[in-house]
Amino acid sequence: MRRAHIETRKVLTPQDRADALRVIGAVFAQEKNWISNTDAEIPEGIAESDRMSWFLTYADGAPVGVIRLAYDPTLELPAHFEVQFDRPLDLVEFARGRRFVEIGRFMIVPEFRRNIRVVFSLMRIAVREVLERHYTHFLTDVYESDPHSPYGFHTRVLGFERIGTHRFGELNCDSLRIILVLDIVRACRRVAQKRDRIYRELVTGLEPLFEPIPASPL
Repeated sequence: MRRAHIETRKVLTPQDRADALRVIGAVFAQEKNWISNTDAEIPEGIAESDRMSWFLTYADGAPVGVIRLAYDPTLELPAHFEVQFDRPLDLVEFARGRRFVEIGRFMIVPEFRRNIRVVFSLMRIAVREVLERHYTHFLTDVYESDPHSPYGFHTRVLGFERIGTHRFGELNCDSLRIILVLDIVRACRRVAQKRDRIYRELVTGLEPLFEPIPASPL
């Protein structure tokens, strides 16, 4: 069977945005019912935004997956989110010397959800973007009861570490949110040492971006 041609690029044009919204509508609005206004997810002037980036994957020309990066997110969530950290955490000290990017809205349409090439393509472009911008840590939420949660992939494959949970958030989802953090440079170095498929798909060729940077584990 012929493999689909996979291409991932940054959302910059109105057509890119429209294609990305098709994916968001199919997954987060129709399948999961987590949002009610698909159009509000991506600003119309996303190409000029310095607060976030969106990336979109095509398979044989059809939009199949998206991911969002939000730069310098606030670490102190609203009280009504009911955040519980797994250990005492001084957020000011936690942020010292680190630059965070929230990685979210990671979704793939059902027919391509098990295609690891789509997953790696989205993750690779996100890793390149943050390394080029000199950010140091990913911050994300995954949903405990979501059958499509990337929790296992994030923790076992990439090395994300759990730091806490919160009960409520911006999406219409009653699942417990698990807060994960990743030291990007440390993760890239660990993957690079293995020289396996994950290395080839995710970080090969990116070494000049992370090798000179000191890791700062949690």
